[in-house]
Amino acid sequence: MPVNQPVDKTFTKQSRAMNKVSSLSVASTIIAVIFCLPILVIISYLFAGAGPSWSHLVNTVLTGYISNSLLLMFGVGIGVLVLGLPAAWVTSICEFPGRKFFSWAVLLPLAMPAYIIAYTYTGLLDFAGPIQTSFRELTGLKYGEYWFPPIRSLTGAMLMLSLVLYPYIYMLARAAFIEQSICVLEASRSLGCTSFSAFYRVALPLARPAIITGLSLALMETLADYGTVAYFGISTFTTGIFRTWFGFGDEQSAVQLAAILLGFVILLVLMERRSRRKSRFHHTSNRYSTISRYQLQGYKKWAAVLCCALPLLFGFAIPVGQLLYWSLTQAAALDGSFIRLVWHSFYLGFAAAVLAVLLALIVSYAQRSSKSRWVQFSTGLTSMGYAMPGTIIAVGVLIPFAWFDHQLIAIAKSALDLDMGLLFSGTVVAMLFAYLVRFLSISINTVNSGLAKIKPSMDDAARSMGESRWGVLRKVHLPVMKSTVFTALLLVFVDVLKELPATIILRPFNFNTLAVRAHEMAGDERLVDAGPPALMIVLVGLIPVILLSRVISKSRAGQQKSDL
Repeated sequence: MPVNQPVDKTFTKQSRAMNKVSSLSVASTIIAVIFCLPILVIISYLFAGAGPSWSHLVNTVLTGYISNSLLLMFGVGIGVLVLGLPAAWVTSICEFPGRKFFSWAVLLPLAMPAYIIAYTYTGLLDFAGPIQTSFRELTGLKYGEYWFPPIRSLTGAMLMLSLVLYPYIYMLARAAFIEQSICVLEASRSLGCTSFSAFYRVALPLARPAIITGLSLALMETLADYGTVAYFGISTFTTGIFRTWFGFGDEQSAVQLAAILLGFVILLVLMERRSRRKSRFHHTSNRYSTISRYQLQGYKKWAAVLCCALPLLFGFAIPVGQLLYWSLTQAAALDGSFIRLVWHSFYLGFAAAVLAVLLALIVSYAQRSSKSRWVQFSTGLTSMGYAMPGTIIAVGVLIPFAWFDHQLIAIAKSALDLDMGLLFSGTVVAMLFAYLVRFLSISINTVNSGLAKIKPSMDDAARSMGESRWGVLRKVHLPVMKSTVFTALLLVFVDVLKELPATIILRPFNFNTLAVRAHEMAGDERLVDAGPPALMIVLVGLIPVILLSRVISKSRAGQQKSDL
């Protein structure tokens, strides 16, 4: 019998593949654990006992935080539905003047951060603004002799947030309406349904899962907002966390407030997922042809125009016009400090976007290569960050980073007699980590959508030619997913550019970004000087919005591009 036994090459290849899948699974798990650390830190403080200011917070302001947050969510929920749903329906199913323009232009307010629109409307509607000033000049009335709706109020915050968050409802509902089977709509018309009854009785129930998803995204953004409520002086959880941490100096109570807010967010996520599981609808046919649109006539077509024009006018055109006016006519001349702001914002956004896409490729490829439940679960954990407000993530990042820095300082002092400063907390490293926790899910979801379009047979063909799994990713997937990777980079870049609360908490000393500068100028009532940085954020934010509108327009199978 020969000493050297023949090696089963098939078994060897399978073993190597299993090892590489295992290494991907381990890498994906490590990434999930690292980027869940801030959330685990926040949760751990629930068992740490009450902070020194906690009883005072409970007796005085906690009820206000809860009630204001719930009222804000309720008002914004109503507002985004009223603004987003009618526009989504008429641009999808009806024909009226300007429909092709409005179908993508209605998404433009998504590029406008809520705190920026709050600054612009305060400049327009406040006592010293042009509208009240002109009113006093025309009527001869003085301050106190007339009533004008206050913009800096809870109702004003509801309106500001609704104007910039309704595109979440619009884009998801419109995508659902566009993708619905033509047979369902034709059946409703043959039974005598008008455009409104077809919307209410047929299309709306079918689109309910998408609408609930859009509503949950809008409400999460409402809970996460800091700039608008802080500028309007409204007490919510986000402003309370800042006030408790930096005003009272009570870290423990601030983190416990963050834990309560985290509970609200998790409850909202669970409710959204539960409602989607209970609201599964199946189309009656796979037939997708060109939609025979309702030809609106008379007052109906002008009502449809108003449904689309009013949100666009008040959510984008007026604020951008005001920012342009301030920037070109009244703001101080731009100098080197503004260039530094642009540089800080852009390199932070670029670095975070590149890191997010690299990590997303690892996590998404591990999910594609392995059907392990643990890999799927860890990917879901990694994607939870986007649901968390920037305030919570910043607090959860600062605590472990500060602890780690102090351990390093103590070791360096005892071992080397060396006085070293902070290496992680209060540095760009902490900011980048927080951005990745917050926005990694965006790149993961985008990369997953790109990988889903690549048939597994392409992987098998490349593997049969001797390529490793990393070789398949580099030589097959990445060339096919160029546009997907670029989209992920762009989305993360713009979100980092707009992020405010995490940047305020974690930025190094004397380090500003465009978002922070706009917030500081507005806080000092220098709204005119807030114009240039705010305008720069809005203009950059337009790019992914336009890309999103193109993706939605192409989402219906069998639909002619020219018809959309």
